[in-house]
Amino acid sequence: MLVPCDCSLHVPAQPLTPLHNLTASAPCKSLTFKINAVSAPARTSEFCPELAVPCTVVRQTAKGKKKGNWVHYGGSLPAMLEALDHVQDVGEALWPWEDTLSNRERTIILKEQKDWRRAVEIFDWFRRERGHELNVIHYNVVLCAVGRAMRWDLVLRLWHEMHSCGVLPDNSTYGTLIDVCCKGGSERAALLWLGDMCKRGLMPDEVTMSIVLQAYKKAGEYETAELFFRKWSSDSSTRMEGHPRYNLYTYNTLIDTYGKAGQLEKVSDTFNQMLREGVAPSVVTFNTMIHVWGKHHGMEQVASLVRMMEEFQCFPDTRTYNILISLYRESNDIDVAEYYFWRMKTENLVPDVVSCRTLLYGYSIRGMVTKAEALLKEMDEKGFVIDEYTQSSLTRMYVNAGMLEQAWRWFDRFHHQMNSECFSANIDAFGEKGYIVLAEKAFICCLKKNMLNVSVCNVMIKAYGLVGKLDEACEVADGMERYGILPDYVTYSSLIQLLSTAKLPKKALHLLKKMQAVKLLSDCVPYSVVISSFAKNGDLRMVEYLFSEMITSGIRADVFLYSILIDAYAEVGKVQQAAAYFGLMKKDGLCENATIYNSLIKLYTKVGYVAEARETYKLLGSLDTDASLYASNCMIDLYSDHCMVKEACEIFESLKARGSANEFSYAMMVCLYKKIGHYAVAHRICKEMQALGLLTQALSYNSVIQMYVSGGRMDDAFKIFKKMLATNTAPNDATFKALIAILVRSGVTKNGIRKLELLRRNNTHDCLRQWYRALYSAVRSSTSSFQHNIIDQSGTRARPFDIDNCKSRKRSTRKQVTSELISNG
Repeated sequence: MLVPCDCSLHVPAQPLTPLHNLTASAPCKSLTFKINAVSAPARTSEFCPELAVPCTVVRQTAKGKKKGNWVHYGGSLPAMLEALDHVQDVGEALWPWEDTLSNRERTIILKEQKDWRRAVEIFDWFRRERGHELNVIHYNVVLCAVGRAMRWDLVLRLWHEMHSCGVLPDNSTYGTLIDVCCKGGSERAALLWLGDMCKRGLMPDEVTMSIVLQAYKKAGEYETAELFFRKWSSDSSTRMEGHPRYNLYTYNTLIDTYGKAGQLEKVSDTFNQMLREGVAPSVVTFNTMIHVWGKHHGMEQVASLVRMMEEFQCFPDTRTYNILISLYRESNDIDVAEYYFWRMKTENLVPDVVSCRTLLYGYSIRGMVTKAEALLKEMDEKGFVIDEYTQSSLTRMYVNAGMLEQAWRWFDRFHHQMNSECFSANIDAFGEKGYIVLAEKAFICCLKKNMLNVSVCNVMIKAYGLVGKLDEACEVADGMERYGILPDYVTYSSLIQLLSTAKLPKKALHLLKKMQAVKLLSDCVPYSVVISSFAKNGDLRMVEYLFSEMITSGIRADVFLYSILIDAYAEVGKVQQAAAYFGLMKKDGLCENATIYNSLIKLYTKVGYVAEARETYKLLGSLDTDASLYASNCMIDLYSDHCMVKEACEIFESLKARGSANEFSYAMMVCLYKKIGHYAVAHRICKEMQALGLLTQALSYNSVIQMYVSGGRMDDAFKIFKKMLATNTAPNDATFKALIAILVRSGVTKNGIRKLELLRRNNTHDCLRQWYRALYSAVRSSTSSFQHNIIDQSGTRARPFDIDNCKSRKRSTRKQVTSELISNG
């Protein structure tokens, strides 16, 4: 489809010609079922009984205004109508003209009746009296009257009577029937009348055609509507020997139909054809066009249409401005929405309740409290009713702004007239922000008003869950049955999620069984939550049992559940079981995703399966999404364990190029280069880590300390430890194991090391201080007694450290260390 632009509203388009493969003789394919399956009521030979009118129409008093309207008929008609208005008995009222009434006079008399029952009464009198011939026009008038009253029983009786009397329906008859059915909300019946009309070879006129389009549009059958229009247009072209001209109503209907179908190019083409044929658009046309483009995010076209309205001197009405306010509010341009609200006032159009509610909702969801309150004051002055949707959005506005007193006052103002849905929205507004006391108060108000329903209970359960009050959440669920409220899928799912997250899988399982007993368990999501909770607890026996039970009960697993199962076995390094679930997933026809591949790569990394991990990583890279950082780090870790430098470097450099490399990526590369003895490269990576601020976790600190110790750079290892303490990163066993190596190499006795270890095991408060002092002394003594020689990657001997520089560096830091120790007590 061509992308419409501002100019497309003016560029000429191809005329709306019918489909060439549809001919006048061929019925519309889309109507085949409707036409062949059901037809209008069959003709009968017997004469129908008199139409039953439920009650006698009370005689009306003649009004001067009505008499004035009757004058233009001329002749005896004004007198006849006045007599019918004054005299209850039809025969008595019309006896002076009984033998002289013409068809035209009978038609006008029937049309002028404002009450359908009076029209039926007069029609029956015409039918009973001899000499009063009733033709198709008379039937059409009465059909229209009883149809608008939605008396379908009388419609069918009149229909049968027409055929009994040999009065054949014409285009207008069917048009009337289709029209009254559509306006009465019976679009299906309207299409059945259309089917019968087509079977009898009658052609809808343009008005009827437009009504049919409306019927298809309301039913959401947009393609059928277009096919019907093309068929009708083709037949009209054949009959008129040329392209027919459509009226404004037809164009408006077509634009609206194409718009609701999302066919924007046809909307633009129809509008352009309308302009080419000289049909001036009305405010209805522009309103429809603005609404269509706005709903499809074509705000440039909306602005163009507003300018075009000025060119055509087609002045916006209240609906125009309401549409504009709504569209700009939805497109997050509240300033423009506000502009149209005030412009509406300057053009002497009074904003209605829709205008105010629309703008007020925009203010509320953006937290514009001052403007919202000013508009509220204006609405109160005009007596506009605040609907429940707007009321709950304002409660949320006050809550989000932390204005709890105003929020509760606002809730209290309306709670007497709230329904259950509104209570639910207000409780949710309080609960989502953790204001559980206000949520409870609102819940109690709802309970006192007997407005409790399952939705209200569900949002209260959600509110308790957000603040970790599991017992209270369960109490709400338990209390539902006392009030005759049955828990639904959301109730059980919410509780199962809360209990599973709180590492209470057995309680969650109990609710899962209850959910299954009341036949609310239709998918695998609740099972997934419970299985995940057991998996995190390491209870793989229950994981297998629940999965087997779920499959046996006929519930299919989804990709998410399979990823939980594979990850659970990957965590403990059980390759066969994980592979089995992966096979089941593929057998079920489910597509592998990044989560599945990540779990498999984690498993293969844990057990050291390089080939399998590499193949899975390639599959992960073949997905549309970028390769996962987690999987990439796993592969670096795996390659590091196997000293596969080239492969690890490729992934690491790829991560760096994308800006995705994280602390773990760098730490694993440090480990790799330490393992193969390339300390210079490892040292460079450490410098990069520190420059990027990626030295924050104990794992990274340990990797760097171990690398420096292995390379004999005790001074650098001590500096990293010092930084670790300064950043309040707690050392762990791996840290102290590396630090012991420094003490041993510096000649600290076993007894001294044992004392330090004892301090750590006893968690003595000055443990770190004692370790720090011992390491400081050890590093200082070792740098003054000998020089370190470091072998680089190529195996050549590097220059020895400058001992004098090391000593001066130590002297410069000694005061700093001493100061730190004194300040720490």
